[in-house]
Amino acid sequence: MELGIALPTSGPLAGPENIARVAREAERLGYDSVWTYERLLRPVAPVSMGGGEPQPVPEVYRQTYEPLETLSYVAALTEHVKLGTSIIDALLHPAAVLAKRFATLDRFSGGRVVAGLGQGWMPQEFEAAGVPMSRIGPGMDEVVAAMRACWGPDPVSYEGKFTRIAESEINPKPVQARVPILLGAMTPGGVRRAARIADGLNPVAFSRDALLGLGKAFRAAVEEFGRDPESVTVVARANVPITTEPIGDDRPFLGGSPRQIADDLAGLEGTGVDHVLFSPSGRSPEEEPGIDETLGLYAELIDLARR
Repeated sequence: MELGIALPTSGPLAGPENIARVAREAERLGYDSVWTYERLLRPVAPVSMGGGEPQPVPEVYRQTYEPLETLSYVAALTEHVKLGTSIIDALLHPAAVLAKRFATLDRFSGGRVVAGLGQGWMPQEFEAAGVPMSRIGPGMDEVVAAMRACWGPDPVSYEGKFTRIAESEINPKPVQARVPILLGAMTPGGVRRAARIADGLNPVAFSRDALLGLGKAFRAAVEEFGRDPESVTVVARANVPITTEPIGDDRPFLGGSPRQIADDLAGLEGTGVDHVLFSPSGRSPEEEPGIDETLGLYAELIDLARR
């Protein structure tokens, strides 16, 4: 199983120095990937998240470094580690522009890009980007198809309801013959969309049972659509605390001490989960560990997980 780390692009540790340090250490320690994510803005007014009552948007979003610029910076500091987004809100960007940015990063990194995409959910971000939320759903199919077209042979053209690209040369092309696209999805419809158009699923690992259920449904849908289930991947995102001391009975799945997490990882072997990326969260800003403690925990975790 491959393991990855979310770079400190938001929260108390966010900043160029710590991003560079974590990226270098991730590669030195033997992690397979580093990841960024996108948050365009943090509204001051409360926002409904997941259909619930409006509430203040988490403080961690006050400062969020742009994902692809960050990965371009990291590409120059590393040699082998994969560079992934988990996720970029694809509907907020013109497909041709986003495709060219990913292709450029793939060139600079020597073919290390993993394009994790999502649809977005925050009305204020859609408004700021000048994109109607009605594009959620069918618009996502078009973005992925148009990006694939841009990465393919010239001349490129695409004609859709929301996206039109006149017959053109669009370069550079990626190093990879097929840049892997993951879709961040948790709903049955989103999982089926990923099975139709993506190379992998990037769900949040809320629990072991939920994660395995999503993975099973994803691969079953891949096969239903006439694709090879072995050709796709499941990359689980663990938004959990990593702690020095073990957590008790209320411990989140894939969270806790390095030993507890390593035991959870061992239990995922052979289940169809191919990759786990850790994005430590769940603590107040005052309780967040410093950069030295964080890197120490990452070192202990991978040492235990690789035994």
